[in-house]
Amino acid sequence: MNNFIDTVETIPEGLGFNLFGPLHLAWLALGILVITFVSLYYRRLDEQKAKSFRKIIAYIIVFDEIWKMFWLTVGGRYKFCYLPFHLCSVNIFLILYHSYRPSKAVDNFLYTVGIPGAMMAMLFPTWTKLPLFNFMHLHSFSIHILLMLYPIMLLVRGDIKPDIRQLPKSFAILAVLAVIALGINLLLDTNFMFLMYVDPGNPLYPFYDIAGTHLAGFPVYIALLVMIMYGPIIIKSRIRHSS
Repeated sequence: MNNFIDTVETIPEGLGFNLFGPLHLAWLALGILVITFVSLYYRRLDEQKAKSFRKIIAYIIVFDEIWKMFWLTVGGRYKFCYLPFHLCSVNIFLILYHSYRPSKAVDNFLYTVGIPGAMMAMLFPTWTKLPLFNFMHLHSFSIHILLMLYPIMLLVRGDIKPDIRQLPKSFAILAVLAVIALGINLLLDTNFMFLMYVDPGNPLYPFYDIAGTHLAGFPVYIALLVMIMYGPIIIKSRIRHSS
């Protein structure tokens, strides 16, 4: 417990966990169980109870973020880079908004960007230096499980219906968020949404070597993401119409 309020910047070496080691796999298994159980429970709710349950999950997500901010402040480790303006973190605000005012545009953004973003963070965590009994370790896993849970449980119930025709609106949301993040980066010297730079090992880094800027990788990965998330839906729809 001595390192409970440490961050990746302050934690001593050798206390973390291995990628796809027992602890990491346990978190992945827990995430699958929680998402499966809660999604099946949510699917059985009537419309009124479902609306209330969405708000409950949204506020749990907000509380998880506040809990992180509390311990960062208590430990004197709060930095601008911990503000919730990363690509995953902005979904906290979108989910809270969606729980009150659902829309097809936000539906598809959470499906297209929110689910795979949180999933990639769970599969390839950047906080492997942190041990289990550490607030950022607990927060980082729990928040990404919750960020996957919200859109997946809506998807399972049929509240979210992926529609490729909504992609322009989803990309418009992403563009607005990117402009906001860029402004904050320039103001606070941060690197939200990896708009300013990437380190070696980041999937965008090879594009820096090839094109001279890592930003060239964004359209490539966005296109790939659309193919993965909507390809099976399009194929299924065509098979259904041809039969």
